Amino acid sequence: MLSPVEWKIKGGRSLGPAPFLVFGIVNVTPDSFHDGGQFLQRDAALAHAREQAEAGAHVLDIGGESSRPYADPVPLEAELARVLPVVEGLQGMRCENGLPWAISVDTYKAGTAAAVLDAGVEIINDISAFTFDPGLLDVLGQYKPGYVLMHSLGRPKDMQRAPEYADVVEEILDFFEKKLKELITAGVPESRIMLDPGVGFGKTLEHNIALLRGMDRFASLGLPLMAGISNKSMFGALCDAPAGQRQNATQAATAILASRGVFAHRVHDVALTVQTLKVAEALAL
Repeated sequence: MLSPVEWKIKGGRSLGPAPFLVFGIVNVTPDSFHDGGQFLQRDAALAHAREQAEAGAHVLDIGGESSRPYADPVPLEAELARVLPVVEGLQGMRCENGLPWAISVDTYKAGTAAAVLDAGVEIINDISAFTFDPGLLDVLGQYKPGYVLMHSLGRPKDMQRAPEYADVVEEILDFFEKKLKELITAGVPESRIMLDPGVGFGKTLEHNIALLRGMDRFASLGLPLMAGISNKSMFGALCDAPAGQRQNATQAATAILASRGVFAHRVHDVALTVQTLKVAEALAL
């Protein structure tokens, strides 16, 4: 059986103990690599979020800025205009239907994080490890949300321009250790932190494979791990699978990663992922 993991989020709420956690992606953007523009309007985003929850998502992860390679940044006001109406709509739906999801927002901006946390969001999923906007660290220390600490080698606009590492696993492990000290010093409880090595964020195919093979090294830090691999271009390179045809590769990798101790899985196809993880749980030694 997969070992149960528990993760604390804002307000002291626990997600788990459970063998796995599924983040359902809700992109409120015109240009995300997988479903750009499909859920840009509030009602479409809310309908998609509800579908994700009913399919078994434990967390609904709302994003108002694409982080695909070479994407342009989005101003604070534009990001808030996309994200806040969805957050507010989800709060109403949760109260009405009693569905047990948690809400996450994918942002690196201090202003967005503070606004959505005030609006009831419980998790901040940050691709930047609070480096793009240093004010985010103060927000995290004040609100103490669940926090996904992710590694990226630069911003989306330039992160894929010839990324280099001497040893990608050991360098990111050192990066996490440094950032964890900063978070704890700022007042973020260690129990609220999750680690994501950032597959595809300033990494080549070889770097990505090394990270996924080396997940046990990150597990040595004693915190929950996230894998954000859903439909990524690495599967196009590995399997000659164009965008829209990477579901099988995603699920195969998800099952293997779950068996290696990855707790959280950020995905586009929640229903298929839940099936995969239930099988992985049943077959785990």
